[in-house]
Amino acid sequence: MENRFLPICREDMEARGWEQVDFVYVTGDAYVDHPSFGHAIITRILESHGYKIGIISQPDWKDKDSITIYGEPRLGFLVSGGNMDSMVNHYSVSKKRRANDAFTPGGVMGKRPDYATTVYCNLIRQTYKKTPIIIGGIEASLRRMAHYDYWSNKLKRSILLDSGADLISYGMGERSIVEIAEALDSGLAIEDITYIDGTVCKVKSLDSVYDAITLESWDELNADKLNYAKSFYKQYCNTDPFSGKRLVEPYSDHLYVVQNPPSKPLSQSEMDRVYSLPYMRTYHPCYEALGGVPAIEEVKYSLISNRGCFGGCSFCALTFHQGRIIQTRSHESLIAEAKKFIWDKDFKGYIHDVGGPTANFRAPACEKQQTKGACVNKQCLFPTPCKNMKVDHKDYLKLLRKLRELPNVKKVFIRSGIRFDYLIADKDDTFFRELCEHHVSGQLKVAPEHVADPVLQMMGKPENSVYQAFCKKYKQINEKLGKNQFLVPYLMSSHPGSTMKEAVALAEYLRDLGYMPEQVQDFYPTPSTISTCMYYTGVDPRTMKPVYVPKNPHEKAMQRALIQYRNPKNYELVLEALKIADRMDLVGFDKQCLIRPRQMKQNQNSYKPSNKADTKSPAPKKKKAIRNVHKKKR
Repeated sequence: MENRFLPICREDMEARGWEQVDFVYVTGDAYVDHPSFGHAIITRILESHGYKIGIISQPDWKDKDSITIYGEPRLGFLVSGGNMDSMVNHYSVSKKRRANDAFTPGGVMGKRPDYATTVYCNLIRQTYKKTPIIIGGIEASLRRMAHYDYWSNKLKRSILLDSGADLISYGMGERSIVEIAEALDSGLAIEDITYIDGTVCKVKSLDSVYDAITLESWDELNADKLNYAKSFYKQYCNTDPFSGKRLVEPYSDHLYVVQNPPSKPLSQSEMDRVYSLPYMRTYHPCYEALGGVPAIEEVKYSLISNRGCFGGCSFCALTFHQGRIIQTRSHESLIAEAKKFIWDKDFKGYIHDVGGPTANFRAPACEKQQTKGACVNKQCLFPTPCKNMKVDHKDYLKLLRKLRELPNVKKVFIRSGIRFDYLIADKDDTFFRELCEHHVSGQLKVAPEHVADPVLQMMGKPENSVYQAFCKKYKQINEKLGKNQFLVPYLMSSHPGSTMKEAVALAEYLRDLGYMPEQVQDFYPTPSTISTCMYYTGVDPRTMKPVYVPKNPHEKAMQRALIQYRNPKNYELVLEALKIADRMDLVGFDKQCLIRPRQMKQNQNSYKPSNKADTKSPAPKKKKAIRNVHKKKR
């Protein structure tokens, strides 16, 4: 059968001789038929099982007719906000509107609504009152239970309730979406599909719900933030497909949200099949006149070799979405995909990436995980590597060597991130050496995130000494190779646990490194992460111990400014931060100082920052409160 895009309008449907589609897939992204896009994978899988799919991309949410172009689907609507949470897509951490949307033709912003999944579902319900609606994608997956919403600064109910959808397919969804389709195709009513792993449903009674853990009720969550911390940690401990239990979140005596255990991980042959489906590997040609879809540029010549991550960073939602068990594709599958693009007329000889959430994870952390799952109350790498963890880069190294030998390939880059603590734990330096020799082009990006151990502990990251050991070894290997290559560290400001003391320590590290990052990432409280739970509740849900959380916009601006202390625009903020941290020894002419003294035209309390949205100065009482908090911490 000739490869072609799936229908995007009624004319496409009729051209195929279809009178009706089985599913209408509504997405907040432009239609890109590439396996890096969730809508492409789900629709191609359903197609491979014989279902007829029509796609509605970025419908006009102000026009209810925009989702009726195919008429009523035979089995139901599938709805996703897109490859990113729509709120993260729209807003920076300072809640300022972003200028561009890489998942929209021409990069134009504003083609999808805020809280897109919920809005699309409500739009569908205006016309189709009873048609099944199944929601999925990152937005639905991470909002599947009650969650803290940073943008409205309040606790929100499960997205299943606010959207009016019938079912959530959470996680990656390949297994659950086929089971849902088969159940609907067999004539089963949507309200009776309550049993499929990897789904969340709503029920009026718990009579048919078995082997479940009951979470704190909606009323209890609203009554005390500590109840939310308890509930969140129960959810966190039940994200494994082998040991995870069914979870029940009560909303009333006649309404319960039930989360079934996660779907089992895909085998290597199943992963290979997913990526061998007949993707067109680009955006739909209807977008060409609009400038194409920018997001394709980063992935067009990249290879997804794995999914899942046992790194367990507190600020990352991968544990909730993809899980901690690594799933990989075979060398044959990856090479076959590479051969599809190395002869492309636009291919310049550079494979941009070979990886996944963490590039150098090519197998489960230990043998146990393949049958019994990841440990419930232990991490593989934090605070120190587990003695049962298998550290081995041989398979990844063989794969990279094969790719390097392909015709037309000049260089194979690794951009999805190397887990440096896993790499440094490998006693065999062969991969480290070949990484520096063949897969780095001048600089390697790594993510220590911070240098202060108290903050790293909250982040679930290794102690700073581990990163320093990695830096030392990286330098030694490059010197032996005769290469002058650098490390570019990703750093985060204002993470829970970071007082001004730790923020100054990070600035001192950058001073000693002689490096000032062009961009600084403020901690972004997105749904379903441990760090977001800390931000909202003020406690670490793993221990229930209080944790300091920088929330005041002015304090966050000071912590961010410290990382870029060399920027003259940040002078007043840096000076104020050093006063609060009682580190005026860093103001002077010595080489260890961060800034030089100068005659201030205005006192500290009358300071007017240049970026009002990001650094609005609090009232004098709030400033005093910030100082008092940090004095107590000292």
